[in-house]
Amino acid sequence: MKQIIKEVLKAEEKVDIALRQARESAAEVVGVAEAEITDTLSEARENAREIVRKAVVEAEKQAERIRTERLKQADEDRDVLLHDDTDAMGDLVKRICRIIVAAEPEADIG
Repeated sequence: MKQIIKEVLKAEEKVDIALRQARESAAEVVGVAEAEITDTLSEARENAREIVRKAVVEAEKQAERIRTERLKQADEDRDVLLHDDTDAMGDLVKRICRIIVAAEPEADIG
């Protein structure tokens, strides 16, 4: 009977050792996995920052292109407007001059 109890105790001791080793091994695996997850997350964050940075730079460039185009269009519109007004003013001055020249003989008669 003592022999059986000794064997049971030895078996339990072996099981305890095996469980302790399994727990240590599992803890090691968990530690490695957590380190890998941390590294992966860090890398993903850095990649996301770079993507956002590039998007911001591109958006700024696009905004500057649009601004430049709008300013150019506004300048062209202003030039067209000034040119059209100049032509209209010239036509108006010519009409006024014709009216004055046409009206002069009548003024001398009266």
